[in-house]
Amino acid sequence: ISQLVRAGTSIGANYSEADDAESKKDFKHKIGICKKESRETKYWLKMVIVATPQLKNDAESLWQEAKELNLIFNAINNKLK
Repeated sequence: ISQLVRAGTSIGANYSEADDAESKKDFKHKIGICKKESRETKYWLKMVIVATPQLKNDAESLWQEAKELNLIFNAINNKLK
């Protein structure tokens, strides 16, 4: 659970950092971290779903949000190439 919290909260923190990036390279780096952390969050939420079936509905909803964020960060990253 603590790893899920770290990965999930890292997305917002790094996006905030990207918003104030000092250069395009810095922005791309921070968005890359957001992309990785959103993917990791999806992984940990899948583990929650398997380990605690009573949380399945909530965890699936959060997984969907993490997936959408990951798609957004992928799109941003691809446009920066």
